[in-house]
Amino acid sequence: MDRRYVGIDPSTKTGFVVVDGDGEVWEAEEIAREGRDPDRLISLIDAITALVLPGDIVCIEDFAYAKGHRMALLGGIGWGIRTILRRRGIQYHEVATGQLKNFAGAKGNCGKEDLIIPIYDLWGFRNGSDNVRDAFILAQICRSLYEPGKLYKYQQDVLTKIKTRGSETTCKKPSQPRSKPSAATRRKPRSSSR
Repeated sequence: MDRRYVGIDPSTKTGFVVVDGDGEVWEAEEIAREGRDPDRLISLIDAITALVLPGDIVCIEDFAYAKGHRMALLGGIGWGIRTILRRRGIQYHEVATGQLKNFAGAKGNCGKEDLIIPIYDLWGFRNGSDNVRDAFILAQICRSLYEPGKLYKYQQDVLTKIKTRGSETTCKKPSQPRSKPSAATRRKPRSSSR
């Protein structure tokens, strides 16, 4: 089976794209869930991580700045995904928003709509969701980290920054939780001295 490269743009409407070693798209979708938090977040994180298979390599967009509640919400989604990937031993790289845009040939501070034409020009990919488009670029970055191919200098520069930053998280399944402490090592409750 060919290796799968996965791009994840975490949000309340998460972009999810899988490409193979040749850059062919196998999956491209926007994943969202309805309901009240935290149940909605749990359902969303479960739906996203269920699509990641053993042996996949993932690029996930790094945390972006937002205001107040939105920042907490996006952080919850992002850390939820990363936690499950780590628990499952899935390798992932974090990619800054500016690096994602630079890899498509755009300026790091451009708007999401400014990526539509560069994505089509470079890869012939179209999608109505900016989250899916971002996930597509992330999947292409992931593929380019592992598969030889012709890249523009600006793309090579992005890959160098990602590798230099040490954004790769080679995950090992966490060790088993420690057993309950024995009676000899268990802390005794403190008595209140009132």
